Amino acid sequence: MQEQARPGRLRWRCRRGMKELDVLLERFLERERQALAAGRWPELEVLLDSSDEVLWHWLQHPAAVDAAPYHDLLERIRHG
Repeated sequence: MQEQARPGRLRWRCRRGMKELDVLLERFLERERQALAAGRWPELEVLLDSSDEVLWHWLQHPAAVDAAPYHDLLERIRHG
């Protein structure tokens, strides 16, 4: 039951204070809906704990040293 609610919880957490982030994250959620429902991309939940400013910086500069643990995920969000 909890896994069925996961995409909805993630969608809610992806609503940010920056329209640019909303657009990128919403597209990612749509593309990865089935994978997310199956538990893929668990680091997304950790990534969403970041502030909008940090998240935006990492999406603009995925090679940043502090973004290294999320590099693959950031690239998927940016480019699909």
